[in-house]
Amino acid sequence: MKHHLDFEKPILELQQKLQDLRQHPENHSMGFSWEDEIGQLERKLDEARRQIYSNLTPWQRVQLARHPKRPYTLDYIQTAFTDFEELHGDRQYSDDRAVVGGFARLGGEPVMVIGTQKGRDTKENILRNFGSAHPEGYRKALRLMKMADKFGLPIVTLIDTAGAYPGIGSEERHIGEAIAVNLREMMLLEVPILAAVIGEGGSGGALGIGVADRVLILENAYYSVISPEGCAAILWKDRAAAAKAAAALRITATDLKALGLVDEVVREPEGGAHQDPAATAVHIRDALLKHLNEVRALSAKDRLSFRYAKFRALGHVHQPNPAPAA
Repeated sequence: MKHHLDFEKPILELQQKLQDLRQHPENHSMGFSWEDEIGQLERKLDEARRQIYSNLTPWQRVQLARHPKRPYTLDYIQTAFTDFEELHGDRQYSDDRAVVGGFARLGGEPVMVIGTQKGRDTKENILRNFGSAHPEGYRKALRLMKMADKFGLPIVTLIDTAGAYPGIGSEERHIGEAIAVNLREMMLLEVPILAAVIGEGGSGGALGIGVADRVLILENAYYSVISPEGCAAILWKDRAAAAKAAAALRITATDLKALGLVDEVVREPEGGAHQDPAATAVHIRDALLKHLNEVRALSAKDRLSFRYAKFRALGHVHQPNPAPAA
């Protein structure tokens, strides 16, 4: 298992033992047949996987969301969608390669798909700016969304970013304004909008393409106003407290569903999406199609009304009425 995480070491050790035994059966333990020892190790491996992956902590899920082998936006566009035709540029400044988008088909249905894209190696990460978009990335996304609205095409966004890029050039070109405009304009688009968090969903960088009629999230993805490391640095003055921050932030898919911040948790293969990208793509495609059919059945007026009410309701805190004074 390449690129294994710390908590996956017991699985890695069992896999190595199993591989060694299969390659050198003459070294098997005395008193057991080779087949029995293989079977015993396989059962131990299956049990280790179940124990580890069914009891992941929030911080471990964050680590899975950042796994270097995890499928990215373009991977899903190639597998869950068909006939993708990429469009470039914001028509104001440049083409931000951290945001990709264009026409595609989802289950045969024409859509506009837009997402944040990370790189696999240093060269590609520089090209994609590690998935952190500049203002022109959000302006490109909005240009494509308005084009989709003009032609009556549903919009699908795939979110996987640690956050918008906070550099000097980004601030000079008004990153905050670009995100704010997207929030406002996405609330007013009449076509169905679906969003899926497929990895990291960091802060305004994620929300800038996340205003949607339905918000989905993969089982091991996270969605948060701040990264666990950033939260730990602020509250505990120590980024090493990231695991504690991840638990306190309640950023996992199950927490977000319980809080009403997402509409569906899309399951992943055991061990994460990178273990079986094709199966994960099928799960995403099926979930998107289900919600698209439901949202498209509404009138444009009802869609806008429900979308507005959905986001206005986020963050409400319900407290019991105080007991009457004696």
